[in-house]
Amino acid sequence: MLFRSAVDGVAAVLADLVKAGTITQAQSDAISKALVNAPAAAQAAAEAQKAAHEKLIADTTGVAWADIQTRLQAGETLGAIAGAKKDALIAALVKEATDRIDAAVAAGRVTAEQATQQKTGLAERITADVSSVHKAPVAKKRSEEHTSELQSRLHLVCRLLLEK
Repeated sequence: MLFRSAVDGVAAVLADLVKAGTITQAQSDAISKALVNAPAAAQAAAEAQKAAHEKLIADTTGVAWADIQTRLQAGETLGAIAGAKKDALIAALVKEATDRIDAAVAAGRVTAEQATQQKTGLAERITADVSSVHKAPVAKKRSEEHTSELQSRLHLVCRLLLEK
């Protein structure tokens, strides 16, 4: 199995590093734990970002998020839901996206050039998105196997490494 050989490869590299004295067993264990915990931390961060995004929209429009979801599912646009607050919503969403891009630059995840490209036309894209009909997806419960299939190989390898 491809994943098992990857798990064995990671375990072997860590074992070799411990044997060579490059890292301690405690450091190897910490690396393994961090790699396994990374998907959960990333998921928690993504969920927090999503919740903050939904709160921003709800607070700016003055409409509860549950009501926004219902109205989006019925075919309304965010712009129509926002009504007279549409311009304020667009401004808030542009600021949110700009702040996220700036944070990515500060964290070294993107270059200043990439950030400039991402910011180009941002207000126009957000305006178009706010004015477009997007039915809110109905959340489906996913099985553990399906969720695992969606994880990157690195995350799966790390998870399997700890289960070993």
